[in-house]
Amino acid sequence: MPIAFAYTLIVLLIITSALLTLLILLHRGKGGGLSSMFGGGVSSSLAGSSVAEKNLDRYTVLVGIVWFACIVGLGLWLRLGLNSGS
Repeated sequence: MPIAFAYTLIVLLIITSALLTLLILLHRGKGGGLSSMFGGGVSSSLAGSSVAEKNLDRYTVLVGIVWFACIVGLGLWLRLGLNSGS
């Protein structure tokens, strides 16, 4: 596999790591969170979580899946690169 593939995965990994950290910090904890500063705690449904919180959950899961795929892709790239070099 070309080296550009690895560089692309590394850049994507750095971006998703920063985005995942930001999204996790925006979640509401026990005593509220940064999401309440941006109106996340204003409207609540009968289930106890707002639409903004549900969307934040979805985005966090999506970015987490992309982050995990980057980790697996880099691991496979390294494994194939080490096997072909020996």
